[in-house]
Amino acid sequence: MFSKIMVPVDLAHAERLGKALSVAADISRSQNAAVVYVGVTASTPGPVAHTPDEFAAKLDAFAREQADKNGIVASARAVTVPDPTVDLHDTLMETVDKLDADLVVMATHVPGASDYVFAGYGAHLAAHSDASVFLIR
Repeated sequence: MFSKIMVPVDLAHAERLGKALSVAADISRSQNAAVVYVGVTASTPGPVAHTPDEFAAKLDAFAREQADKNGIVASARAVTVPDPTVDLHDTLMETVDKLDADLVVMATHVPGASDYVFAGYGAHLAAHSDASVFLIR
């Protein structure tokens, strides 16, 4: 049913991703699907890394850790953009297409008042992507 699962991750908040990571690993094992952990960073220093190369190395290490822990095939894709906050919607859409992912498993937040004005990243993907999107609270 699924062959490639994209899992957007924010390494600055990896401790909040447990449920989404677990669901992605379960689906990966049951479907024999590869998982690609996608992280988006700026070219300027941030809370996770000083450079895009350092960020990519940390994301690669995260993917290897998840693969070993969960017994799945996993890789990482680091994407550098000028401003992750502004560019995240388009970047995630482009990355789904570039990876040819057929499922996105994504952690989300509890909806708030701003969600009625600004669509969340997961809602945007679900509305505009050809891939199936599984949002995990």
